[in-house]
Amino acid sequence: MQFEVWAPDADSVVLEAADVRSPMERDAEREGWWTARAEASDGDRYGFRVDDGPLLPDPRSRRQPDGPDGPSAVVDQEAYAWRNGWAGRRLNRAVLYELHVGTYTPEGTFDAAAARLGHLAQLGVTHVSLMPVCPFPGVNGWGYEGVSLWAVHEPYGGPEGLKRFVDTAHELGLGVVLDVVHNHLGPSGNYLPAFGPYFTDTHHTPWGSAVNLDAPGSDEVRAFLLGSALAWLRDYRLDGLRLDAVHALADTRALTFLEELSAAVDALAVELGRPLGLIAESDLCDPRTTTPRPAGGLGLHAQWNDDFHHALHTALTGESQGYYADFARAPLAALAKTVTSAFFHNGTWSSFRGRSHGRPVDVSRTPAHRFVGYAQTHDQIGNRALGDRLASSLSPGLQACAAALVLTGPFTPMLFMGEEWGARTPWQFFTDHTDPELAEAVRNGRRREFGAHGWAEEEIPDPQDPATRDRSCLDWSEPEREPHGRLLTWYRELIALRRTLPDLHDPDLAAVKTAFDEEARWFAYRRGDLRVVVNLADKPAAIPLGLGRHRRSGGRVLAAWEPVEAPGPDGVLHLPPESCVVLADD
Repeated sequence: MQFEVWAPDADSVVLEAADVRSPMERDAEREGWWTARAEASDGDRYGFRVDDGPLLPDPRSRRQPDGPDGPSAVVDQEAYAWRNGWAGRRLNRAVLYELHVGTYTPEGTFDAAAARLGHLAQLGVTHVSLMPVCPFPGVNGWGYEGVSLWAVHEPYGGPEGLKRFVDTAHELGLGVVLDVVHNHLGPSGNYLPAFGPYFTDTHHTPWGSAVNLDAPGSDEVRAFLLGSALAWLRDYRLDGLRLDAVHALADTRALTFLEELSAAVDALAVELGRPLGLIAESDLCDPRTTTPRPAGGLGLHAQWNDDFHHALHTALTGESQGYYADFARAPLAALAKTVTSAFFHNGTWSSFRGRSHGRPVDVSRTPAHRFVGYAQTHDQIGNRALGDRLASSLSPGLQACAAALVLTGPFTPMLFMGEEWGARTPWQFFTDHTDPELAEAVRNGRRREFGAHGWAEEEIPDPQDPATRDRSCLDWSEPEREPHGRLLTWYRELIALRRTLPDLHDPDLAAVKTAFDEEARWFAYRRGDLRVVVNLADKPAAIPLGLGRHRRSGGRVLAAWEPVEAPGPDGVLHLPPESCVVLADD
């Protein structure tokens, strides 16, 4: 079979496959590329020696059976027999479910997670959003320190395990989105610099030198990332990619990498005959991220909306530290701004950043489904000192209110695994670094970070302690107990409403109308003929909704957390404390 590698500065490259060394030759047609042919089949180990150096894994390795530091293995992508055809699922009417393979079940494998996908089908979600699955050191970790961007973490089940997972999901009608990280690699197990200028000191990021998207040699680096992204979608039949922290991609070229990627994914969707989507995580509050390319945007299909999360979180919890400060001044007003304008920071002052931030969204032209709304994510839970979920501090009623605002709101909703039953298990920061110095640096860095905010060192979970990961695994017995079972039923009810009521997937942000009382802590919005009302206070609320012209009653109750009657002739809704209701006009 043909082997090839890009090593533009090398004087020699040797292929070592199946214990046979073969000198590689320069490719006359492609600058910097080396090629060789050797006998090898599925599963055979191989690697490259650059300038007589140590055996290194293939930058485009499809499998690292012995971990990031070991040799690569040949993968026959045609060997897996897919069990079904798949026409795909679009993102514009999606309900996403963020899932970490390593903690979704105690076993922490694709097969164990696949065995639990029936739960998600019954819940009513449409897409599983997998956290990163590229190889990383050790067994357990979040996945954001991955290397080998074309390969699959072996302890999860490797390439075939991911294919079996996707196959099972598709059989159940679930799409699969994969989180990919292009803004940094490693640091442990990252051998790319030995091959070529994959990184540049032209820019610096929180992780060190930037991935080379615009310096000399960047054409091949961009092709490397593009090829990886398309391989996930094509070879594993994925339905989309979630792009981690695109604001950290340092790219000054006129045609940006993200535009190239979106064009390539759109072309692949046409070739495959099924929809494919790109979802960005972006801190920029910039609508150009999802503006179509012909209109001058980057052309990504959706982006996470942290502003909605921050407004909702402050309204629910009253927290005001860090980036919550601006939202906490008037949380319900902030919530109203986000559900009608998408971004809270749309050119406004950000005290957290010490400057103005964001850009307005043209709500007359931008469909609401381009923004992903959520009450919890891996970041917003795991980056807390103790990894505590909302369920650890909020009543079931307030959790129900959060669910109502996410699942009936204008944005594409997303849940974090276990949220649907109010999981009490934390989701903490855990690592499994095999480098003792790196492990100690991560441990101490975590303690220093939260020590600066008043936490005692002994209170911060040790990321390297296996117990930290174990505590973060879902407890699948919880849904069988109260109040978890009741909350799970509520989530199912709301998702069913979203699926069946056209007003709940109306993309028109400009049509959303809000009302609220900051002091009384109630919030309401109208979407078409539906009204959603939440009472976040610990006492009953009398909420003047009004009836409008030619109406004699306040409609009918479609769903309610506590028993409640529709408004009477006076148009006043009487809502119990920490409760919510979905109303339909008559």
